[in-house]
Amino acid sequence: MTSEPYAGLARTFDSAAELYERARPGYPERLFADLAASTGLRTAGARVLEVGTGTGQATRGLLGRGWRVVTLEPGRELAAVARRVLAGRGDVEVVVSPFERWAAGAREPFDLVFAATSWHWLDPRVAYRRAAELLRPGGHLAIVATEHVSPPGGDDFFRHVQRIYDEVGMGDGQDGPKPPEAIPAPDVAAIGGSGFFAQPIVHRYVWSQDYTAEEYLTLLSTYSGHIAASPRQRETLFTAIRDLIAARPSATVRKHYLNLLQIARRVG
Repeated sequence: MTSEPYAGLARTFDSAAELYERARPGYPERLFADLAASTGLRTAGARVLEVGTGTGQATRGLLGRGWRVVTLEPGRELAAVARRVLAGRGDVEVVVSPFERWAAGAREPFDLVFAATSWHWLDPRVAYRRAAELLRPGGHLAIVATEHVSPPGGDDFFRHVQRIYDEVGMGDGQDGPKPPEAIPAPDVAAIGGSGFFAQPIVHRYVWSQDYTAEEYLTLLSTYSGHIAASPRQRETLFTAIRDLIAARPSATVRKHYLNLLQIARRVG
């Protein structure tokens, strides 16, 4: 783990900010309903600090609950897009800063610190303590982890495409995505073991989205490993994927997502 916030592959997303807004999916509405119920924040006006805005995929759901949101995004281009698309949606302030180095100043403590598909980029030696410092007594930390999964009857495209990743040197040694039930909530042990939070509760959501070839390639163009790949790797990979999808009767692929919402109350 690097001691420099927002380093390495984490920096790649800012170069694809407009694609990120166009291609990255949002989150199920029931996730935010469960978040409100589990934290007790059922009324408008709750103070939320979001870690890792992206272009506001999850921020929209927070604002939809009527909460007041300060959202941190290290990437200037991502933050600029977020400010544009979130304008008029509610009480939101987009701040360009890594979470680990953000100076809260004289702000009131937050009711909720929330991170959607961003917590894994943080240094856990800093992140849990920092979250606890920014929360009021009894406030909550909520972390959403997102995985690509293959439930029974899922699209076998993702198993077949592994051959192409292997051929271009981008394979991960896996035979396609795992079934949802094989994916544990990744942050539970670290949250409970941090000393700052009680043992978390976990909600799980499996859902799918269909993509045409061009839509799917646009999505891939927002993933850090694909952005960082060489031009030759991307061209070979994308051409093969485009051809595979075009040859299917539906000319689409169906990707299944698993969101794991992990919620823990601050102790002490």
